[in-house]
Amino acid sequence: MNKVILMGRLTRDPEIRYSNSQDGSQLAIARYSLAVDRRFARRNGGNDQQTADFINCVAFGRQGEFAEKYLKQGTKIAVTGRIQTGSYTNKEGQKVFTTEVVVEEQEFAESKNAASGSQGGYEPQNAPSPEAASADAFMDIPEGIENDLPFK
Repeated sequence: MNKVILMGRLTRDPEIRYSNSQDGSQLAIARYSLAVDRRFARRNGGNDQQTADFINCVAFGRQGEFAEKYLKQGTKIAVTGRIQTGSYTNKEGQKVFTTEVVVEEQEFAESKNAASGSQGGYEPQNAPSPEAASADAFMDIPEGIENDLPFK
């Protein structure tokens, strides 16, 4: 089985080109690189260190069109696909080996708010502080939000 799941940020805007498909239509081909975090523990008992792997990805057809329209440098996405290897001979006559992920699915991995610098997610307006808990360890519901609760 050849299945890859990655989550990371685009290191640059996707490079898009179009190729003629067998039926005469244009096929979008998007290439981009993902910076995927890799954590490892130091042997000297220090803190965990973090580095990144830079994974080349290629998306064809509708996935390529999606990348062209919505993805840009810094966007955090989740990708599923398969690893594909290949080789070619460069201008100097040297054989170059390639490894890339052929994208089958891609989706955003954070909200627009999170991407633009805010925390994203749900932030209640009148959230009670933990000190508001009563002796039985339950917090009292603040006045005026009873109708906003998802339960009754």
